Amino acid sequence: MMTGELKSKVDKIWETFWTGGITNPLTVIEQFTYLLFIKGLDEVETQREQEDALLGIESERIFPPDKQHLRWSKFKHFEAAHMYEVVSNEVFPFIKNLHGNKESAYAKYMGDAMFMIPTPQLLVKIVDGIDHIPMKDRDTKGDLYEYLLSKIATAGTNGQFRTPRHIINMMVELVKPTPEDIIVDPAAGSAGFLVAAGEYLRNHRSDLFLVQSLKEHFHNQMFYGFDMDRTMLRIGAMNMMLHGIENPNIEYRDSLSEQNNDRDKYTLVLANPPFKGSLDYEAVSSDLLKVVKTKKTELLFLALFLRILKPGGRCACIVPDGVLFGSSTAHKAIRKEIVENHKLEAIISMPSGVFKPYAGVSTAIMIFTKTGAGGTDHVWFYDMKADGYSLDDKRTPIEENDIPDIIARFHNREAEKDRKRTEQSFFVPVEELRENGYDLSINKYKEIEYEEVQYEAPSVILEKVEVLEREIIQGIKELKEMIRG
Repeated sequence: MMTGELKSKVDKIWETFWTGGITNPLTVIEQFTYLLFIKGLDEVETQREQEDALLGIESERIFPPDKQHLRWSKFKHFEAAHMYEVVSNEVFPFIKNLHGNKESAYAKYMGDAMFMIPTPQLLVKIVDGIDHIPMKDRDTKGDLYEYLLSKIATAGTNGQFRTPRHIINMMVELVKPTPEDIIVDPAAGSAGFLVAAGEYLRNHRSDLFLVQSLKEHFHNQMFYGFDMDRTMLRIGAMNMMLHGIENPNIEYRDSLSEQNNDRDKYTLVLANPPFKGSLDYEAVSSDLLKVVKTKKTELLFLALFLRILKPGGRCACIVPDGVLFGSSTAHKAIRKEIVENHKLEAIISMPSGVFKPYAGVSTAIMIFTKTGAGGTDHVWFYDMKADGYSLDDKRTPIEENDIPDIIARFHNREAEKDRKRTEQSFFVPVEELRENGYDLSINKYKEIEYEEVQYEAPSVILEKVEVLEREIIQGIKELKEMIRG
């Protein structure tokens, strides 16, 4: 949990970056993270030295004898100009060349890292600030990184914006990842979904770390994330490693292109794909266009999820409301594909303020299982009205929160069968979806109860108005007499 003291330390370092001329939030996070990693390498080395001393052995070292001055604990004591020269000309190149060191998962993502701190004085201030942040605890590292990411206050140019952590956590709770899962986010960004899945397994299935094969799977083959923004790729990879996932498969990839030939590979998709913009047909994988002939990214990603999942694989993804009721041939085709050929399980409608201040778009969570043989019988709908935060740009915490109720009801859907359409959640049979052209918007099926309101007779209301008017006139008279005094 991020304490107020820790937040204020991070805020102070952030302010130091800004006053030093580094004002792009992504650049700040990158530079901040590189230094956290450099500090982390030294901490790993120190821990190894202590363990070696205890066991009387000599294990492999990150820093050779002639590179000891590149350790955080050493260079942090150097005077400004010397520190700057060592960090920029020796530490960064050293880390980039750690690629051959399999022990250093950090190194994989530092290949194109650029040192962008402009002056020795600024570096000294930042190193001093970071030195006072406690980083031993994995949870603290993760929370610190989440707090840094929350400072990205602008949407990306390609339609990216950060999915709120509590929405990500809800989606993970709904699908309950297992130790055997192979999890992918084809539009990973800062890897929030993958991190949350990892944390869920640590909290609910910690026994997996007692089985060597499952532990290996967790660190090496469980998590896959793809993105086309190299900055976000580095940030996402570092996010995962700061959350204790040693070797995440985070790669540069246009998930919708012909170059992505993944098929029947993953058991769980967790994603909030980009909604904005459309693509060239030429750039899009031809087998996706066979499922849904469109340029709209949100529809193409749904077709992609169906292709890359193994039979029996599950998906929880965020879609804009238009996907649920759009009347184009492509919109209807993808909805029909999911309903008729696979198993659509749930549509959770979210209020439009959930993604503020980034965007005011109305969205829903779609949950389905790839079967290739149908299976949709009744689809569960939920009308989320509150997520624990105000739905304006400030997003301040409030008491109203449907998320615990959504999770509880979803995992006990047997008890939902008798709910009426006037309630917050209810089932809709597949036959009714067919009759309505596979429309999946909750308002199509929700029933509103109108209560009859009894008003007083007009003559009674007029009498009351007359009484009020006489009282006002009397009050004015009394005021005039007081003034004449």
